[in-house]
Amino acid sequence: MAADSGAFTNEDSESGEEEGKHVKPFTPEKAKEIIMSLQQPAIFCNMVFDWPAQHWTAKHLSEVLQGKQIRFRMGTKRTDTAPQFETTCSYVEATLEEFLTWNCDRSSISGPFRDYDHSKFWAYADYKYFVSLFEDKTDIFQDVMWSDFGFPGRNGQESTLWIGSMGAHTPCHLDTYGCNLVFQVQGRKRWHLFPPEDTPFLYPTRIPYEESSVFSKINVVNPDLKRFPQFWKARRHMVTLSPGQVLFVPRHWWHYVESIDPVTVSINSWIELEEDHQARVEEAITRMLVCALKTAENPHDTRAWLNPTEVEETSHEVNCRYLNGAVSAFFDHYGTSKVVETQALSTDGEYVIKEELNVHNHVEVTQTSSHSLTLGTVKQEAASPFGPDLVPVIPGSQEPPSERGGMFESDGEDFVGKNGKRFGKLHCTKRRRMMSESENAVVEQMASNSTVAPSQTFISTDDLLDCLVNPQVKKDRRGTSLVAQWLRICLPMQGTRV
Repeated sequence: MAADSGAFTNEDSESGEEEGKHVKPFTPEKAKEIIMSLQQPAIFCNMVFDWPAQHWTAKHLSEVLQGKQIRFRMGTKRTDTAPQFETTCSYVEATLEEFLTWNCDRSSISGPFRDYDHSKFWAYADYKYFVSLFEDKTDIFQDVMWSDFGFPGRNGQESTLWIGSMGAHTPCHLDTYGCNLVFQVQGRKRWHLFPPEDTPFLYPTRIPYEESSVFSKINVVNPDLKRFPQFWKARRHMVTLSPGQVLFVPRHWWHYVESIDPVTVSINSWIELEEDHQARVEEAITRMLVCALKTAENPHDTRAWLNPTEVEETSHEVNCRYLNGAVSAFFDHYGTSKVVETQALSTDGEYVIKEELNVHNHVEVTQTSSHSLTLGTVKQEAASPFGPDLVPVIPGSQEPPSERGGMFESDGEDFVGKNGKRFGKLHCTKRRRMMSESENAVVEQMASNSTVAPSQTFISTDDLLDCLVNPQVKKDRRGTSLVAQWLRICLPMQGTRV
């Protein structure tokens, strides 16, 4: 434990004799300071031992929910190279009790899982918002206490529940909003994480479309390197999250999450950040682009491109209201001060240069004898917070499963930077070279979609969207981010709405 981390004595300790056991390694203030400045994934230990939610096993939840129907996503335990997006999965409405029966391979032929052989399929109750799941049991919200991490009043009401069987997983993606805190309750999950700087090597796409999620075209546990050759440059960070641990996922870190025990239960909360106000305008623009192009292509079938998690109407009228709401919220937060407008106008000047420096000078994720790390992009902490109660997730923290046959062994010396040298060179590379690699990766995404000769290539709406709303394009101020900037400048001057 770091010397400056402070200590927090739980006021609810049952007796004075137990007080020594109820000491948390970080005060709420210190935990929040770490979360808001750390730019590398890390695991908090010994922070949730007194949370009532630590006892939320799937069996316990089945008794609490008393036969409530839950939607499970069903996927296959296959090993091919294509990602299993939500649009390709099937779905089952069932109770947790029925899920547990099926998961023990004792399912009745008449049960809701009757068409799914347990040896061939996994089930995942993902993205279950507390406010919907426990709508008539709101007292249970208090069982989750994110206030221990420096967010007063934050509890289950701002949380999401995830329950899965072995093999259940979330495709590789990044979240455009906020950062993420994940509390592992039951079973273990393996996380594959990639830093934001590696976005060009993850081949991002907005199809299937889900608001605030950018997916990767790659099955990162079994990649097709012939189709996606740049992926070998991506720096994989792997960690297994165990019960009682809380994983911090910084903004825009890519992640693929898989259940590696028979039953897993997780609780997460997305923490809002200052950058989210701009990001919501960009997402609203993206929504309009995606829906307009894909609906024009096939007005009667959204299942192929719209994620099942998107339950809102996607009409142009609704999307316009969504955009107006995002822009209004931006102005409500920032106002129309001269400072904001001046910064936005400098699209090819100092403001953009500074932002690009922040993007490319992210923390160097290298392991040293003291596990030291730079926090944030502006100043360095005097002492590292890392220790037994805050464990950094570093490149190659775990070896990939054996079935991948050492495919990523070359990552170690050239890109993972086990000795710190190669990694440092990558970060010190001139912007022009970084841009060149990024642009090459974006261009290769187009090539990866086509198997015909260049003269016969057909550019689909998916190809066009991948270029228009690619995170790398937005970062370089040539895409929706630039549009978002001009919206917030021009609208006040025109006195009009979108």
